Order: sequence, then C-alpha cells, then structure tokens
Amino acid sequence: MLSSRAIRVWSWFHKWTSLVCTLFMLLLCLTGLPLIFHHEIGHLLGDEIEAPVLPAAMDAQRVSLDVMAKAANAVHPTRVIQYAGENEDDPRLWWFTLAPTPAPTEDFKSVAVDARTGLVVREYRVGEGFMDLMLRLHVDMFAGLPGKLFLGFMGLLLLIALVSGVVLYAPFMRKLDFGAVRKDRSTRVKWLDLHNLVGIVTLVWCFVVGATGMINTWADLLVKYWQYTEVSTLLAPYQGQPLLAARDRGPLQASLDTAMHHGRQRKVSFIAFPGTAFSSPHHNTIFLKGTTPLTSRLLQPLLVDARTAQLTAAPELPWYLTALLVSQPLHFGDYGGTPMKILWALLDVATIVVLGSGLYLWLRKPQGARKGAPGGAAADASPDPDDAQNPETAAA
Repeated sequence: MLSSRAIRVWSWFHKWTSLVCTLFMLLLCLTGLPLIFHHEIGHLLGDEIEAPVLPAAMDAQRVSLDVMAKAANAVHPTRVIQYAGENEDDPRLWWFTLAPTPAPTEDFKSVAVDARTGLVVREYRVGEGFMDLMLRLHVDMFAGLPGKLFLGFMGLLLLIALVSGVVLYAPFMRKLDFGAVRKDRSTRVKWLDLHNLVGIVTLVWCFVVGATGMINTWADLLVKYWQYTEVSTLLAPYQGQPLLAARDRGPLQASLDTAMHHGRQRKVSFIAFPGTAFSSPHHNTIFLKGTTPLTSRLLQPLLVDARTAQLTAAPELPWYLTALLVSQPLHFGDYGGTPMKILWALLDVATIVVLGSGLYLWLRKPQGARKGAPGGAAADASPDPDDAQNPETAAA
C-alpha cells in the first residue's frame, strides 16, 4: 500500500506529465486516425497511383532499371535521382525521388514508372492534399527535426503519465469494483470513472504506440549515428574521393542484379544512389527486405560499387535500427490487414476519449483545487473521507 506522501508524489507526476502532453497527444491521435487508412483514403481522393491495365501476357515482363530511371529523369531533367524503389503494394510500379542535388532536402519530386513498359505513369503530389497535411502534422508539425524531437519528448511524458496512472489505479480502486462507473454521482465523478476505465483498458496499446512513436522521432539521428560509427569504417578505402559522376557509373541493373544474387529470397525495398544520406559518394546502396509480414520490415543494406557493380559490403543493421524498423508497423498497425487497422482505429478513438476526459476533468476542477488548496482536489468528487484521499481525483 502506498503511503500518503508516495500518492502525492505519483499524483504530481501524473497530473503534470498528462497536462503538458495532452494537447499534443490529441493532435497526434486525431492526425493518426486517417493515417491508419491512408491507402483507402488516398484511393477515394484519387491520390493513389495505380498501374494501367495491360494484356495478361505483359504483366510478368520487366524492363531494365536503367530504362525506368531514364524515363523518370526525363520528367525533371535538371534534377538527380536520390532514391528508387518498388511500390510496396504493387510491384508493377517503381517510384523515383528526384532532387536538385544528392544532399538531403525537402525540395523533392517523386515519379511513378511502370516496370512493365518503362513509361511514366504519373507524378506523386508531394506536399499537397489532405493526407500530406495529416502526415506532416503527425510527424514533425512542419518543424523538421526539432519538431520530431519535441514530439518525441511529448511521447516520453505520455509514458510517464501512463506508468504513474497505473501506480495510482490500485489505491483508487480499493473500494470500488473493477470498471465501476458511479452513475449516481456528479457528472465529474462519472467522467472520472470513465477516464480511469477506458485508460486502463487501452493502457497496453497506448504504451506500445507511445513508445514506438517516440522511437520513430529518433530516426534521423539513429541513421546518422549508424553512418558515422559503422558505414564510415566500411567506406574507409573510398575516403576523400569525389562524388562519382553519372557518366562514370555502370548500369543500374547490374548493381541490382548483384544485390539480388547475394540476397536470395528477398525483395527490393529501396535503392539509395551515390552521395545520398543512405549511401556513399561511390556506391549504390540497395536495401533488401524479407517476404513475410515480419521480415518485410527488416532491411539488409548492400553496398554495391556504382562503377563496377561489385559488392563492397553487406553489413547487418545494428539493433537500434532494427528496433526502429520494427516499431514503425507497430505504431501504425499496418501489418495485419484491414482487421488490424480497424482495431487500431477503435483504440485510437478510445485514447482520444481518455485524453479529452482528462482535460475536461482538469478544467472542471474547483478553482481552489487547481491552486493546490488543501482538500480541494476531492471537493467535487465525493463527500466521503476515503474518496478525499482518492489519488486519481487529486491527479485529475
């Protein structure tokens, strides 16, 4: 049994971590809800690019990667290709990302090319539309890396609020049945009981989504750390060499064939071209993935010399990048098909109820209680002496 002092300390942590992060968590829940169904919404809005219908005999054919790259570059001839990859949902399409230089930038274009014909299907609407707005608000609030790290800190506060809420739940329920909602009491008490009930039911999901979301905000930093500590060692023989000019590079298809020969039983996730953030000035770095729902999130990078198409290195991803990759499908619930998406959406709505009710309980708290008046925390909740020590009422 917690002492009165311990209850006050845990209540303080629960109250302030909850209050500080609530508005931002509401933003993330509200923007995350449509992102769970981003493919379905994109299809309804006409934003999804679909492969054109061709005769069945042509569906199995594939043109060279060089042909596709040339077609994509022709759409934006003044730009360079940074990344390319097979469409996750339709292998008949490949996407190509083009930017003014190989360096990281927010100024990029993305083009979809038909892998069967080598013809451009359509350009993606980068930075446009409802879903892009939701994604940017959810990922970084249009503030780049500082925005990501800030949201990561809000995620940490959420985790602290969840842990402190669990600690306080046992003493709060000592005289109530599990899940009890006191309908004969005031509106605030009924909302308090609902807040606690829904909160404890969604606890595990909130913790998983909060933790994986926090990990995702570290993605840029983790990739840079990997490049600095491990990739730089592998590329030591190429240190100081300038960016390999496009005219000096060998066929892209040869690099891809080398990677696929080494990584049997795998598929292409994406290709990072020389000079980009995920490669070196001298390599095509080809990231392969598994073919099962779990292994499709685990990447194997292969560094292939862009001039000779010879394999330079096949490093294993460190544990922290593996954790990052595994956390992404857990965060969005997009690895179990439609049933998983529906479950994630329902839990998201329940979390919105928890956050909204917590904010309501704070705003409806007697003014004296908010200022820390003795006994004021429970003044609206109950006239019973036991309820006056209710830690959740005090925290709310």
